[in-house]
Amino acid sequence: MHLTWLKGHGTENDFVLLPDHDGRVLGDLDPGFVAELCDRHRGLGADGVLRVVRTAAIDVDPDLDLAGAEWFMDYRNADGSISEMCGNGVRVFARHLVEESLVDAASPVRIGTRDGVKVVTLAGDDLRVDMGPFVVGDVSEVTVGDHAWKAREVHTGNPHAVAFVDAVADAGPLVEQPGYDAGVYPDGVNIEFVERRGDRHVAMRVHERGSGETRSCGTGACAVGLAAALADGARPTREAPVRYRVDVPGGTVHVEWTADDRLVLEGPAVIVAAGEMEWRA
Repeated sequence: MHLTWLKGHGTENDFVLLPDHDGRVLGDLDPGFVAELCDRHRGLGADGVLRVVRTAAIDVDPDLDLAGAEWFMDYRNADGSISEMCGNGVRVFARHLVEESLVDAASPVRIGTRDGVKVVTLAGDDLRVDMGPFVVGDVSEVTVGDHAWKAREVHTGNPHAVAFVDAVADAGPLVEQPGYDAGVYPDGVNIEFVERRGDRHVAMRVHERGSGETRSCGTGACAVGLAAALADGARPTREAPVRYRVDVPGGTVHVEWTADDRLVLEGPAVIVAAGEMEWRA
């Protein structure tokens, strides 16, 4: 298979981008192919794959409202499984569209995802994404080895379990999937371990379903910022949204909770390489 590819990252959460504008090259994106492509020893290496395809060329839930979004981010985890959204990935996706002049950089960019349309705007060297509304659930338990913590259920396009710890190192190597309540998360969950660093300033590590520990997670940072605000009793107003700094192993992002109960994620995104190849599995 002849492939054009790009490599990009948002706070070191890295992705292979596969331009397939009319949906005629990659078909349904075989999960085994995606897993091999993301393998860091046998493939290009990445936390996930972003297929760059026009919304009109992809088969998605007909009830999904993607009005005004010419481009669709077909996102796959490193194991080949489909994921609804990726906050770092959508910024990298938008950066690619801007650099290739596929969209007007002077206007907000509407990108279709399996969690609806996400609107991205440039903010200096960073990109801001309106991640939309969220859902807060109950408290359950997550475990690593013999250690257990209470974790807040937060849905920000993907399901998350947010646990506050004394230090992010307490989560250990995060090589294996931490334990969680499958009754609460029947489709799996991303688990964040959060350390407080200062006033509206936290650090986190994350184990993502289908990818393992990653250097960053955008929807996870949003869940963490919201969970921290709720724990702190902070509430947004029209004049002053609640804003948290979230440090991840790969850098820093900022999360805003707006008065109309939406989350906005701001952070860097870069394209670092591009090429063509004949893929031989």
